[in-house]
Amino acid sequence: MKKAPKVLLPALRPWRAFTRALAGIMPKGLYARSLLIVILPMVLLQSAVALVFMERHWQMVTFRLSNAVTQDIAALIDVYRDFHKLDPDNSKLEEIARRRLNLDVEILPAGPLPPALPKPFFSLVDRAMSSEIAKQIRRPFWIDTVGRSNFIEVRVDMGDAILRVVALRSQAYASNSEIFIVWMVGAALVLITVAILFLRNQIRPILALADAAEEFGKGREIEFRPRGAREVRRAAYAFLEMKRRIERAMEQRTTMLNGVSHDLRTILTRFKLSLALLSDQNEARELTADVDEMQRMLEAYLAFARGDIGEAAAPTDIPAMLETLRQEGERLGHATEVIYAGEPIATVRPDAFKRCLANLLINAARHGRRIRLEGSCDAKFLQIHVDDDGPGIPAEQREEVFRPFVRLDEARNQDEGGTGLGLAIARDIARSHGGEIFLSNSPLGGLRASVRAPV
Repeated sequence: MKKAPKVLLPALRPWRAFTRALAGIMPKGLYARSLLIVILPMVLLQSAVALVFMERHWQMVTFRLSNAVTQDIAALIDVYRDFHKLDPDNSKLEEIARRRLNLDVEILPAGPLPPALPKPFFSLVDRAMSSEIAKQIRRPFWIDTVGRSNFIEVRVDMGDAILRVVALRSQAYASNSEIFIVWMVGAALVLITVAILFLRNQIRPILALADAAEEFGKGREIEFRPRGAREVRRAAYAFLEMKRRIERAMEQRTTMLNGVSHDLRTILTRFKLSLALLSDQNEARELTADVDEMQRMLEAYLAFARGDIGEAAAPTDIPAMLETLRQEGERLGHATEVIYAGEPIATVRPDAFKRCLANLLINAARHGRRIRLEGSCDAKFLQIHVDDDGPGIPAEQREEVFRPFVRLDEARNQDEGGTGLGLAIARDIARSHGGEIFLSNSPLGGLRASVRAPV
């Protein structure tokens, strides 16, 4: 895409500011945006139809009705001029106007007309009547279209008398506007209701697909069946195929690792048997310790590579799990306390999640004397903090410790330094739940490891 010339940039800034402001107030959900796409053109179309109807139909009908009423008034003026001598009290004129023209007519003595009234801004009948009287009668007149809402009063100066005419407002104005408004609003409501029902049914398969993908990312299994429009079904089938490939790859990896584990355990067992037959017990003792260390490292590596695959997520009592970990911390010789708040039941893979917390507990026990397990659970997230009072980890090295086989301590003895897989396994388990592990400073003065996972 070509960039706009620098000369046009100042002119484009208001437009860009407008588009950013508009994007900020527009709905973010697909359902709301789809409704807006359907409803906004409908509202604009109805508004355009109403405007055309107002400007064309109502204006045309009102001017025609006003023209007819003005012609009746002009005819009455002509009758008064020509036959006034035959009807000096104007009773016949008033009777004809009332019976034939549905007008209330009165001949008033000559005199000044009442002061002109302020013109109403939106009164179409006032403009139509004033225009027609000025065009057809061409005499001084006074008109009142707002004094009494159901009537129109017109006074015309005939020189020797004042002709006062009171007509029904419906005679000069198209009074069926309510029918049109009701029809327009009713049709819009029916169309909007149909659009809402239709779009809701179209959005549901998309939301179901999103929920299935989210649950799969958390390591959970839900029943999902493709449905909806053709494009949505295509995306759903692609998701299911991707899910099957991932599960197949994980199953193959597990099978391979189980085979490797069996073969290596067999070799280590042979080493142990050979060492047990050695005559030099001191040398055999050292070699046996090395073989045990190799087996321990092998088990840790396989556990990290396997990642507790195959365990199903289930509702789990988190406070009970933390209490079990507290007892384990006490067995390790460390003062351990548990603090928990919120919903006690959360859906996790119990063994895997416990192992994640146990690795963090062992890491805290290795470097500190006091341990605290603090947990909370709300409608969205389960969060567990493992605090210790040890030396902590510098902020610039906190991400590095999650790499496999990385140990910050300089201990050469593997029993002291560990294999460097504990935090890597913990993070792998947390991420398999759709969560994460963060390291920060602990209130106890050492390191805080925080596990956060969606529920």
